[in-house]
Amino acid sequence: MSNSAKYTLPGGIDLGALPKVSLHDHLDGGLRPQTILDLAAAIDLDTPADNAADLAEWFLDQCNAGNLVDYLKTFDLSTAVMQTREGLTRVAREFVEDLAADGVIYGEVRWAPEQHLARGLSLDEAVEAVQEGLEQGVDAIRAIGRDIEVGQLVTAMRHADRALEIAELAVRHRDRGVVGFDIAGAEDGFLPSKHRVAFDYLAQEYFPVTVHAGEAAGIESIKSALFDGRALRLGHGVRLAEDINVERSDDDNVYVTMGNLSHWINDREIVLELSPSSNLQTGAIEAWGEELIDHPFDMLYQLGFKVTVNVDNRTMSGTTLTRELALLVEAFDYDLEDLEILQLNAAAGAFMPVEDREFLIEQIKAGFDAAANA
Repeated sequence: MSNSAKYTLPGGIDLGALPKVSLHDHLDGGLRPQTILDLAAAIDLDTPADNAADLAEWFLDQCNAGNLVDYLKTFDLSTAVMQTREGLTRVAREFVEDLAADGVIYGEVRWAPEQHLARGLSLDEAVEAVQEGLEQGVDAIRAIGRDIEVGQLVTAMRHADRALEIAELAVRHRDRGVVGFDIAGAEDGFLPSKHRVAFDYLAQEYFPVTVHAGEAAGIESIKSALFDGRALRLGHGVRLAEDINVERSDDDNVYVTMGNLSHWINDREIVLELSPSSNLQTGAIEAWGEELIDHPFDMLYQLGFKVTVNVDNRTMSGTTLTRELALLVEAFDYDLEDLEILQLNAAAGAFMPVEDREFLIEQIKAGFDAAANA
């Protein structure tokens, strides 16, 4: 399925034109290949390919290793060209333009400022550079008569020891573009409990938190995200399916038993930030299979969990949010109503004031109604 194709539902509904919400989208995972080449040339950095098409293919090849550790190695290149104010601002501006081209009307952009200090920027200067780029992108989109809103999710690296410092950074910029906090990086062996002091601080500041959990590690990681991190959303969370038992009887009836953890998450409508293509690349769903049809996404959706669709890393997966929706339509035969529910789930989980979420929900409903009646 080509990334540049036009994706449609039966009846000709253009998936690209539908209003979308992007909750799990990494800034350093969404660079345009040509931008990487341009920025690398400016700092005399060698790249594994000398043209955009081959570089895009290199990312895909490297990221199909089947595990998170090898997948994450590709970020060495993308972060290397994001060490200056000019580089960060350009990447952020183009990121917003690419979101808008994908039909996104609200996006949260996550990134780890501590990884962008090699050429002399301070943490605050890095956040300000990204915010400048995001605002430039928003202005450019509005100049052509469209609307988009974007916020930063400031992220700490879970294997490092700067979580409290990064949490304080996030709160310091809460009225200047930062809408939430996250921890990311190698998950296995680095439970959120390692950063309990930072999460305590964020709770005291009433600051929203999402946590990468249930991707490279399982149930214990998810538990720690909820009870140590006070996570309002789970980054991926796909391995929550390990807490759900599905049995088919001889008469073809299906019986589902949920554990206490999955009940808790479902009952409290904690949002799952699922990323179908990425989950295949990193081996997050290997317990269930190797194809999208094996992904627990549909089971979680049918059971009523607040599942959302995300790209994770556009460059590494060669994807867009539109393409991810098309893949789910192909795998699970979803229709327009299903896709609307997925976007409404994302809107309800957005880190924004309730009145803004309500307006976002109205925008999504209006867009989908227009598509259905066209």
